[in-house]
Amino acid sequence: MAALLQRHGRDPHQLVQILREWQAQEGWLSRASLSRIAAALGLTLAHVEGVAGFYRFFHLQPVGAYRILFSDNITDRMRGSEALMADLCRRLGVAPGRLGSDGLVTVDRTSCTGLCDQGPALLVNHHQVVTQLDAARIALLADLVRHRVPVAQWPASWFEVQDNIRRADVLLGEALQPGAALAAALARGADAMLAELKRSNLRGRGGAGFATAFKWELCRKAPGDEHVVVCNADEGEPGTFKDRVLLSRCADAVFEGMTIAAQVIGARRGLVYLRGEYRYLLEPLQAVLQRRRDARLLGHAILGHEDFDFDIGIHVGAGAYVCGEESSLIESLEGQRGTPRIRPPFPAEHGYLGHPTIVNNVETFCAAGRVALHGGAWWAGIGTPKSAGTKIHSVSGDCERPGLYEYPFGTRIGRILEDCGAQDTQAVQVGGPSGVCLSAFEFGRRIAFEDVPTAGAFMVFDRSRDMFEVARAFAHFFAHESCGFCTPCRVGTALVVKRMDKLAEGRGSRHDIDVLFELDKLMHMATHCGLGATACNPLRDTILKFRPAYEKHLKSLYFEPGFDLNAELSIARRMTGRDDAGAYLEDRA
Repeated sequence: MAALLQRHGRDPHQLVQILREWQAQEGWLSRASLSRIAAALGLTLAHVEGVAGFYRFFHLQPVGAYRILFSDNITDRMRGSEALMADLCRRLGVAPGRLGSDGLVTVDRTSCTGLCDQGPALLVNHHQVVTQLDAARIALLADLVRHRVPVAQWPASWFEVQDNIRRADVLLGEALQPGAALAAALARGADAMLAELKRSNLRGRGGAGFATAFKWELCRKAPGDEHVVVCNADEGEPGTFKDRVLLSRCADAVFEGMTIAAQVIGARRGLVYLRGEYRYLLEPLQAVLQRRRDARLLGHAILGHEDFDFDIGIHVGAGAYVCGEESSLIESLEGQRGTPRIRPPFPAEHGYLGHPTIVNNVETFCAAGRVALHGGAWWAGIGTPKSAGTKIHSVSGDCERPGLYEYPFGTRIGRILEDCGAQDTQAVQVGGPSGVCLSAFEFGRRIAFEDVPTAGAFMVFDRSRDMFEVARAFAHFFAHESCGFCTPCRVGTALVVKRMDKLAEGRGSRHDIDVLFELDKLMHMATHCGLGATACNPLRDTILKFRPAYEKHLKSLYFEPGFDLNAELSIARRMTGRDDAGAYLEDRA
């Protein structure tokens, strides 16, 4: 432990990294270990325990020597993950989430692991991923665990992660020479580079779509002796895996974009927040960083410019969906619980350790490099006037060819479905659970900030799927991932789950739909951050667009004594704010 603490400079802001590395060595975080860490960092034991207890990949109780976590996204379930997990538990003689009497193994679930295109998948000891699970692999895995075979000696093919790039455009299709975009940006100068970004109309690719040039300019002008560049690689939205591929295939482009940002805002420090599920990418990413230092693309006097020093470090998360929100991410970088901050002030003015900080998505930094190389007008000429450039989509679910598809903004939903080989499609969840659920009559709509915005997830559901169960799975996800800071979200998400489970058991009533509507309204207006505000999006969309899926659980209410069409129309209108929201019910009547 002394060596670990020394390596991190006994810096309390490195608490999450210290906990992560100590647990990797010891297996779990005992109270005695936490006490020693607290004393060495000048923190209270209560604070250190509070941080450790926040992240789902930290264990405050003993766990098995093999810690096996099945990805629990809806697409993994659709491929049979629940049955495979039950089979493994039966073979190993353990219950989910419980440590066996021999202390050998713990089997449990975790949220989406970013491998939806090659699931079902699982994590082993938070470090290795196993993809393409099937009954044969589960049987062999159980034997390997029972015989205590080290994970490093398991079949190498199990750990293969495919990029599955199905359609490439300007980001995925063009291999950039390391340093080329950076040299172009340095030749222009910081002012001209910022002007090119403005001309490009590049908007953030993380979902919110904030103007990149405006964010960088705001940070550049903010007073402070130090400015910071942060790459948000906490790709936690279920169904999204594009950043995984960009980090494994195009890491140079990501780091180059961060370095260009540093030139524009005057930063000397950069940080990548790598989600805990992508821990297996850490060593390859560090190797790329070292190559860039050796080539004078990072470090002191970059490309011979004596006044330009910039370097990048990697912070590995510990399993918290809410840390995808930029202020939560910064809190985690500082060694805190990932609780969203009250804004303003915004990170561009008061971010990491109080310094002006820009936080951008992996894909955004890749795009910034293309703008530096080809110019803002070139980028603005792709896509639509309000949505310039291309967007990478993580396509999974009921389709023949899951994987990454890059299209110019303005591409029809139907075109993506055709290209991925989707058949008899009932619905598409765009942007993950916090996004929008589209039904078949909306497949003519287009991916664009002015029509269907997205952070990249594109989950396909054919007509064999129960959309009520899809919405219910998402409700459980949000309840599990709520940070617990504010009551409307902490309690509201749990109450939504309770009502959805009640409906699933066939004990629902129209009153439950009323309660769900009221919960949605309350959470949308009163929660501390966007997680609670969007937690009911799948519920609202599926009730409106796939009402028969709910009717199956409310059989006694429809077309029998007591069915009140006016009341049902009122519910639909209140949930959407639209007078035509009850059109479906009117047709049914």
